[in-house]
Amino acid sequence: MQRPQCHRAAWTSEPAIKRTTDGALRRAIFVMAPLEALDRRAPRDHFRHMSNAGQPPEITPQLLLRAYSIGMFPMAEGAEDPSLFWVDPEERGIFPLHGLIISKRLAKTIRSDRFVVKVDQNFQGVLDGCAASADGRPNTWINARIRKLYSDLYDMGFVHTVETYSHDGELVGGLYGVAIGAAFFGESMFHRATDASKVALAHLVARLRAGGFDLLDTQFVTPHLATLGAIEIPRDDYLVALDAAIGRPANFFRWPKDTPMPGGRALEIVRAL
Repeated sequence: MQRPQCHRAAWTSEPAIKRTTDGALRRAIFVMAPLEALDRRAPRDHFRHMSNAGQPPEITPQLLLRAYSIGMFPMAEGAEDPSLFWVDPEERGIFPLHGLIISKRLAKTIRSDRFVVKVDQNFQGVLDGCAASADGRPNTWINARIRKLYSDLYDMGFVHTVETYSHDGELVGGLYGVAIGAAFFGESMFHRATDASKVALAHLVARLRAGGFDLLDTQFVTPHLATLGAIEIPRDDYLVALDAAIGRPANFFRWPKDTPMPGGRALEIVRAL
């Protein structure tokens, strides 16, 4: 059995943290801005002119949703570091939902139903898997505040998981992310068995396509993700796509939560034109 591989943001074990050139300013904008001022309809440059006087407000689940809605997301330097910073990449990673690349070998694995795939059954187990140290990466970014914020969003129905299990019931892979409207923001994934996270990704794409989603955000793109179809687009193009997606309804449970999706059916949905 392989040790768990934890993937952050771009769903990769590579440390792909990128700060904007004015990252300190953008972090101050969010940390210091009143919650009600973080309106996705307001021009983004509006936040540049906000005062940074006073104590920063608490980062709440509601504030986190506002951040996602205007294209920003949080990260921590490490699991033991209590601070968070906000990231706003100039180039944003996405998976075109009609462009997931599945190799013949992976397709065979998906079709065989080697793994039992479930959704929203074990969020804490997925979070623990993503937070576990891995070969070449003894420290991970999921700190106590990240755990609390995303646990709260899960309880509120905004965070979803796709989980892969062995047939003896062991959780061997999975992913989680945030859904707002027709946008899904991939946060992290892990695997303890070969292809367990790739199968979760394929089932996620099938579920998003079935549910009417338009955008799958990966935050960053690595060479590995590029082989699966991830691409980078400029921030301005991303914001146009984001604004359209979060303004549309979608249903993560269009394929019912408690009805298993056979691997063959997932492949049909992913490969449909």
